[in-house]
Amino acid sequence: MSIDFADPTESLEKLSDATDDRSPIQSQADGGIVAQLRLDHPDLFLGPTLRDAPDVTVEPDYWTTVEPERTLVFVTVYGTAFDQFETGLETDPTVTDPVLVDRYPDRRVYRVALTDRAVTFTATIATVGGRLLELSSCRNGWQVQLRFADREQLVAFNDYCRDREISVTVDHLRVSDDGDDGVVALTAKQQELLTVAHEEGYFDVPRGISQDELADRLDVSKSAISQRLRRAIGELCASSLS
Repeated sequence: MSIDFADPTESLEKLSDATDDRSPIQSQADGGIVAQLRLDHPDLFLGPTLRDAPDVTVEPDYWTTVEPERTLVFVTVYGTAFDQFETGLETDPTVTDPVLVDRYPDRRVYRVALTDRAVTFTATIATVGGRLLELSSCRNGWQVQLRFADREQLVAFNDYCRDREISVTVDHLRVSDDGDDGVVALTAKQQELLTVAHEEGYFDVPRGISQDELADRLDVSKSAISQRLRRAIGELCASSLS
């Protein structure tokens, strides 16, 4: 009995043909636009709670769909006004089934389920081709840092927000340079905060101004000052040490 072995040359030719038929990976890595926006809508996810508890800062950790029509979102809440935040959750029509998952001295982690009433935007960022860089709460909604490959993607996201009556305020726009390492430049508010903090001696020993005084000076909550300082200093370190 004889056994026929396939010609290895023929196999290599077939593999080469299959490889040649594959389309190259599409790249959006060079250039683009980085935008920092503030989004507001009466029914934006957690919007009613954020208005009831302006002295906390909320950062979504992740969200997952556990069954059809049921999406769970885990959020970390910074600050001290946790009672206000939890009271807001009880009557917030955008979420249901709130659960305190973990607690720390300066923050707590909660899990909530989205309701049909909630207006969201994260899926649309990906749909239009954008990338979510950062997401945190602000006084009247959410502050997002996004990267789009081109102006058309940014316009498409803005059109989505306009069609759903989501208010969009532009805090910062910049062109992403080729080879950008993904570190977002300081926003105007971060620059203002660092300037005031430096001029008033926040970084001196002893400090010339406290975070509470900075919050009063800039008319924002103490938790917002704390988070803004942390992000600004983190970005400066990343830019300087990378």
